[in-house]
Amino acid sequence: MFSEKDPAGGRKVRSTEQILGTADKLDAIYERIFTAVMEHRLIPGTRLVEEKLAGVFKVNRTRIREVLARLAYEGIVTTIPHRGAFVASPSVEEARHVFQARRILEPALIRSLAARGDKKDLKRLDAHVARERAARESGDKRAVIRLSGEFHLLIAEMVASPPLIKLMRELASITCLIILLYDSPNVPACPNHEHTDIIMAMERGEMDRASELMLSHLDHIEATLDLSLPENTDVDLDAIFG
Repeated sequence: MFSEKDPAGGRKVRSTEQILGTADKLDAIYERIFTAVMEHRLIPGTRLVEEKLAGVFKVNRTRIREVLARLAYEGIVTTIPHRGAFVASPSVEEARHVFQARRILEPALIRSLAARGDKKDLKRLDAHVARERAARESGDKRAVIRLSGEFHLLIAEMVASPPLIKLMRELASITCLIILLYDSPNVPACPNHEHTDIIMAMERGEMDRASELMLSHLDHIEATLDLSLPENTDVDLDAIFG
């Protein structure tokens, strides 16, 4: 059963941005690129030209290199010697590994969250799903894509384990690239009602059922992949970030 209680130990509550490492003003460029990937505005294979990005964000190239290095470390960007940085293009094998990792991680996150027994967590998840639903009803496809991915990040944030948050963030961003490569970005692979079903099972205290629903949800996302590659498309960085 979930009860209205304060976080254990009376720890200071941190914002999503603080937990996810994006509160620092210097991380604004990183966050905008990350969000562009989550919203499918930056597609796999897009070249991220240092000079161009420096002009768009009005910073020096050293700062851009720092951001690209961080993105490369997280697997979102691939750096090729003498060619530059590109938005990563996960292979079919890499896609399978990502979903395998998520099937191990996310049911465990569900169990950890349910063990907290805090109704406030479920209210936050309900509110998030309501925003997903509103975005679908208004036809805001970018918001739907971003919010669908953020549902999974929010669960990790509530568990409040920095290493797991970092891992979930990386897996979620790479999943967005996988969906872009192997499925249509106009048909989000993360159905809103499946998120609701997971929350309802947690509200009933059915941890096993909630974990099973998360596994089924991830299986459904993977099943939408058609393994087809999109044609190369030029991307206007000014239009995306200007």
